[in-house]
Amino acid sequence: MKRQFLAGRFGPDDVIEIPSAADEQVTQLQLVAGEKSLDHGIGGALTSLKSLGVFPSEIGLDLLVVAALVHAADTRISRAEQSQDSWTREIRLVVPVSDPDLWQAAARTLTRTLDFLTGDRWTVGFRCRPERFSSLTTPPASLLPPPFDTVSLFSGGLDSLIGAIDLLESGRTPLLISHAGEGATSDAQNALFGKLRQNYSGSSFDRLRVWMAFPDGLVKDVSSESTTRGRSFLFFALGVFAGTGLGSNFVLRVPENGLIALNVPLDPLRLGSNSTRTTHPFYMARWNDLLVELGIGGRVENPYWDKTKGEMAAECANGLLLGTTAADSLSCSSPSKARWQGHGIEHCGYCLPCLIRRAALDAAWGAGRDSTVYTVPDLRAHTLDTRESIGKQVRSFQVAIERLRGRPDLAKLLIHKPGSLTDEIPRLDQLADVYRRGLDEVARLIDGVDTRPS
Repeated sequence: MKRQFLAGRFGPDDVIEIPSAADEQVTQLQLVAGEKSLDHGIGGALTSLKSLGVFPSEIGLDLLVVAALVHAADTRISRAEQSQDSWTREIRLVVPVSDPDLWQAAARTLTRTLDFLTGDRWTVGFRCRPERFSSLTTPPASLLPPPFDTVSLFSGGLDSLIGAIDLLESGRTPLLISHAGEGATSDAQNALFGKLRQNYSGSSFDRLRVWMAFPDGLVKDVSSESTTRGRSFLFFALGVFAGTGLGSNFVLRVPENGLIALNVPLDPLRLGSNSTRTTHPFYMARWNDLLVELGIGGRVENPYWDKTKGEMAAECANGLLLGTTAADSLSCSSPSKARWQGHGIEHCGYCLPCLIRRAALDAAWGAGRDSTVYTVPDLRAHTLDTRESIGKQVRSFQVAIERLRGRPDLAKLLIHKPGSLTDEIPRLDQLADVYRRGLDEVARLIDGVDTRPS
C-alpha cells in the first residue's frame, strides 16, 4: 500500500518534472487526446455548451479539470487495497490550471470539501497549464445573453425530475446537467428528458450531458473502486462549469429531499462516510465557500432541503405529468442486481433509496398507485431475513423509527451524526423536523413488515 499521486498532463509535450515522495505511487493522467483536444469528456462539454450559446470561464473549465482528476482517483484507487482501514485513502493531486495562485489560495477549502465527501485524506496542488493551453474557452460571439436562466442537476432520479418540472412550470428556462453513468442511469435520463421535451415543446430549455470514465488499470497494479463517494463533486463541477457561462449570480439547483440530504445513519455501521454525503448541508456550504474564493459569481442551492420526498411529489407543480413519468425515473442504488434473479434492469424495492421512494409515492398518491416495477413488490409477503440485504435495510429503518418514537427530541442530536451543522443554526429545528417527517413516511410503508433472522 502506498500513498497515491495523480499528476494531470496537458499534451505529450507537457513533461515538466513534478517532484514525488518515496512512498508515493505516481500516475500520469493525460488530459489531452492527440495534440490539442481535451479528453475525458471535457472537450465535448465545451463544444456542447458552445452549440447551446453558453461560454464558460477559464476558472469554470479549471474546475472541471480538477473534478476529472478527483473522479479518476476516486474510481480507480481501491479502498481495500490502498488504505489501512479498508476505507481511508491518502491521495495527492497536482492539477494544471489557468491561475495557480488563485487555486492555491482556495486549496484548503477544496481539500476540506473532498475530505468530508469521500472520507479520504486529499492533498491538492496546482501548476500553470502549458503555454499553448493557457486559453481554452471561447468568448461569446455576440452580446446576446445566454438562452438559459438557471442550471439544475438532472440525474435521472425522482427528485431531479420534480425539480425540472417545477422550474418549467414556473416559466423558467433551465439548462439541465447530466453525468452519463452506467446504462440504466443513462436510459432513465434520456427517457425523462424526452418526455419533458415533448410536454414543454414551447420552452427552449436543454441539457448538457457529459460522459466521463477512466479505464481499469489506470493506476498500475491497483484495482478499481466501486463506492464512488466522490461522484457528486464531478456532478456539481459540471453544473458550476456550465453556470459560469450564464453570467454572474447564477444558481445551480441541486434538487434533493431533506431526508436523503441529511442521510442520518440508521445504525452505527453507517457512521462516517459509509453514509453518503452527496448533498449534505455542510458539503454544499463548503462548495459555496469555494466559489467565493475562486471569484465565481454563483451559488449552489437545494430548494427542497425542508421537504420530504413525499412532500416533493405531492406538491409537484404538474402532478399529472409526474404521475406519467415517475416510473421512468431511477432511484435504486443497484438496479442491475435484479439480473441475478432473471429480471431486467429494475428497482429492487428494498435498498434505502427504494424504500424512501416507495414510501414517498404512497404518501403522495396513496398506496397502490405507484406504477414502478419493483423486484420485491410486496414487503409483507414473507419474513425478510435480516442476515441478507433484503432484510437489513428494512430492519435498520425499523430500529431508527422506534428510537424516535420513544424520544422524538433525539432528532435534534441525530441530524449532526453525518457531519457538522454549525452553518445551519437558524434551520436546525426545521432540519430535525424534516428528518422526523421523512421517517414517518417510511414507517407507514413498513408497518407490520416482519424482519428477523430466518
